[in-house]
Amino acid sequence: MNLHYIAMSVQEAERLRQGGRDAYGAPPERRISDGDGVPCRHCLRNVDEGKPYLTLAYRPFSSVQAYSETGPIFMHAEYCTVHDGRTLPPILASSKSYLLRGYGSDERIVYGTGGAVDAEQIEQRAEELLARPDVAFLHVRSAKYNCYQCRIEAR
Repeated sequence: MNLHYIAMSVQEAERLRQGGRDAYGAPPERRISDGDGVPCRHCLRNVDEGKPYLTLAYRPFSSVQAYSETGPIFMHAEYCTVHDGRTLPPILASSKSYLLRGYGSDERIVYGTGGAVDAEQIEQRAEELLARPDVAFLHVRSAKYNCYQCRIEAR
């Protein structure tokens, strides 16, 4: 199975960088990175120390419904290249564990799929979950703060 790691789209990143409103209708907040724990959801790399970044509310779903969680994320305030999707994103090696959660094609949580996974086991667990016929995609979230990291699909 080929895993595909999906970052925030180029269009969405540029819209937000140009002053577009976040999922709560607020403008993104601009800050300067201290170099520790500021993962960009577009390039899926950490924002280097001294570089500007945006903090904003993000809802990684196509519709608003009971399971479409919204939460805080970071992204480079200036241009960065979107992650290629073919390799494990660098931001998924910056913590000891992450939450993986499966969703059906209707964007609802598939119960029994969620749980904390050691960083070294993300790919193995993702393959197990995506082999299920009721799981269309996964979300990777921070095990500490539940912040959205990226989406994983099988290709």
